[in-house]
Amino acid sequence: MKVTNLTKVILTIGLGFTLAACGNNDNATDKNASSDKGSEVATNKTITAVGSTALQPLVEAAAEEYKNANPESSITVQGGGSGTGLSQVATGAVDIGNSDVFAEEKEGVDAKAIVDHKVAVVGMGPVVNKEVGVKGITKKQLIDIFTGKVTNWKEVGGADQSIVVLNRASGSGTRASFEKWGLDGASAIQSQEQDSSGAVRKIVSETPGAISYLAFSYFDDSILTLSLDDVEPKEKNVADNSWPIWSYEHMYTKGEPTKPVKAFLDYMLSEEVQEGIVKQLGYLPISSMKVERDHNGVIK
Repeated sequence: MKVTNLTKVILTIGLGFTLAACGNNDNATDKNASSDKGSEVATNKTITAVGSTALQPLVEAAAEEYKNANPESSITVQGGGSGTGLSQVATGAVDIGNSDVFAEEKEGVDAKAIVDHKVAVVGMGPVVNKEVGVKGITKKQLIDIFTGKVTNWKEVGGADQSIVVLNRASGSGTRASFEKWGLDGASAIQSQEQDSSGAVRKIVSETPGAISYLAFSYFDDSILTLSLDDVEPKEKNVADNSWPIWSYEHMYTKGEPTKPVKAFLDYMLSEEVQEGIVKQLGYLPISSMKVERDHNGVIK
């Protein structure tokens, strides 16, 4: 058959349509693949929680149990202090900012931009090296020690040994809470500072004459806890505020949480966590508190 110029044009146009159709199908396949991948990423979203080392053991333990029940989930928990948690969640750098203090108490943090989720209560108390020779002091003596007025343990009935004050870093919520409720707002003297509660416990246990402060969840046999005015640092005394050094444990989100984050926060408030992990690790369930306290310290 003789192929005319018109036939060549028709054949060329037809081939073009065929190639275009194939291309469109390929594009549709790519889009569907991308959509499926995006759905998978959304389902398996990694949740990152950063901040308070006092809250860290609880969140880590709960995250482990949550992941066992929800294998598709991925939750990363890191310390760094309450200041770090609040600042990072406020900028959207992390999903959850863990904090021992209300956001309103942290300078430079836009409290209106983040949402508070209280998940537990933590008691805090003074801890010392086991050889200091005292088991209890008055609150006034505690303030005098941390403000540098008392420098030897013999001044409060202990061994003739110099007092070594150890502090958490300035951004620590544990430090802020301890100074507010343990030192009646006084600032501790400049001293060695540590970024984590675990490091504080280790150094106090190994340093003669050392004193610092920790959340109840970090209390163990390597250190000695001090009573104040004959009141012991125990959960039952936190519940009625007879032990005043305590704070809420907050998990902040930037705005309302996404579905994966909300699901984990709901789990933090579940009976399994509140009556199980919370109590096992030395925290208090929110429901056990007989008093409430706002960011101004007003007892309700």
